[in-house]
Amino acid sequence: MDGAATPGTGDRTADVTNPATGEVTSTVALAAADDVQAAVAAAKAAFPGWRDTSLARRVQVMFRFRELLNERAPELAAIITSEHGKVLSDAAGEVARGQEVVEFACGIPHLLKGGFTENASTQVDVHSVRQPLGPVAIISPFNFPAMVPMWFFPIAIAAGNTVVLKPSEKVPTAANWIAQLWKDAGLPDGVFNVLHGDKVAVDGLLTHPDVKSVSFVGSTPIAKYVYETGTAHGKRVQALGGAKNHMIVLPDADLDLAADQAINAGFGSAGERCMAISACVAVGDIADELVAKIRDRAEALRTGDGTRGCDMGPLVTAASRDRVAGFVDAGEAAGATLVVDGRNPETDADGEGFFVGPTLFDHVTTDMSIYTEEIFGPVLAVLRVDTYDEAVALINANPYGNGTAIFTNDGGAARRFQNEVEVGMIGINVPVPVPMAYYSFGGWKNSLFGDSHAHGTEGVHFFTRGKVVTSRWLDPSHGGINLGFPQNA
Repeated sequence: MDGAATPGTGDRTADVTNPATGEVTSTVALAAADDVQAAVAAAKAAFPGWRDTSLARRVQVMFRFRELLNERAPELAAIITSEHGKVLSDAAGEVARGQEVVEFACGIPHLLKGGFTENASTQVDVHSVRQPLGPVAIISPFNFPAMVPMWFFPIAIAAGNTVVLKPSEKVPTAANWIAQLWKDAGLPDGVFNVLHGDKVAVDGLLTHPDVKSVSFVGSTPIAKYVYETGTAHGKRVQALGGAKNHMIVLPDADLDLAADQAINAGFGSAGERCMAISACVAVGDIADELVAKIRDRAEALRTGDGTRGCDMGPLVTAASRDRVAGFVDAGEAAGATLVVDGRNPETDADGEGFFVGPTLFDHVTTDMSIYTEEIFGPVLAVLRVDTYDEAVALINANPYGNGTAIFTNDGGAARRFQNEVEVGMIGINVPVPVPMAYYSFGGWKNSLFGDSHAHGTEGVHFFTRGKVVTSRWLDPSHGGINLGFPQNA
């Protein structure tokens, strides 16, 4: 609490492992109910002072945080690799994308500007302001220990809120490091608090009367639970859920480009991304050639310890590895063609890491579990359709709507696709269309519960609420009694 991690008053702990070696490197204390109360109390106590801190001062702290993060980004990337397993270059990219939101939040004075109307009625002026909510909660997933929290807390803090961050217990250290960086930047105690824990901590934040909003990223079932529980307790909630992201390849596409990008988007971070491409839809007669190009590239990838310059690292836990391998078993049993089998990869790593290598299926159908479920691992499924219309219908029938991409040299087809597809984020020859920070991140359908996407102007509106002030400085001509409803004149 008070700008640092809660120490944990209970006796429950969780192991933290290096997934490249399988070694337990530390333990994290899991919060009890008293720890939730203490973290929220610290945020509540700090709120009045931070809310009333001038925008100029808030921005100075934001800029200082930005500069410190730029200077020390490699430290954070190394922490992410040691606990999540993604390769160092990928971890550095995560930090850089999170930093974009910090930079966006440095412009908060402009983003919080209200409106003013002089003489809206006779000698009556009206103006609007946006004010912070109070203590807000962020519940973040294991796959992006830095970037996902940074989708939320820079804007929340810049707007005058105080924050309780509950990171995944699988990757706790990045949050502690960020908390210390805020202290070094001059953020007052209690404005940014880290609460380590599991469901006890989550439920405590969702039901605590002093928590005004909840921002969540994770699986769809938990996102739905977070949304329903949080809103039932009177909170604003933005709950980003799971995904099954498709990549359509039209017959006129550059197949070498498409194959490269299918590899990048399907196997980057070992597929542990909510924006990973897991379904490649080949249109027309290009499937054989496309699959061969993807196969050749997948077989050339080097899997191993993320600190050794490998292309792809491990999955985050042994349970994740076993779950993904189980999906490969199921896909093979269902009759899909297993083109590249990653269940027993050769790896460049010491110890017993949690590895599944790049895996490629062909002739996948929409009733197979490798298509219907979010695998969250390095498994790419190729589906074959005859026409563009079939491809779009397939995407729109899917219950998820996070991200999608089309590869084509036909501008008309691309324009039609971006209009017709029922998905929140769309790439045209871009496989992972994560928006810049000044646009908003979020999906449709079962990929989002709530009305607000992350960061961008939607993030500013989520972490503030509007107030409209109507004022008149009376002169004698406006005196007297009038019980009628106020009218403009």
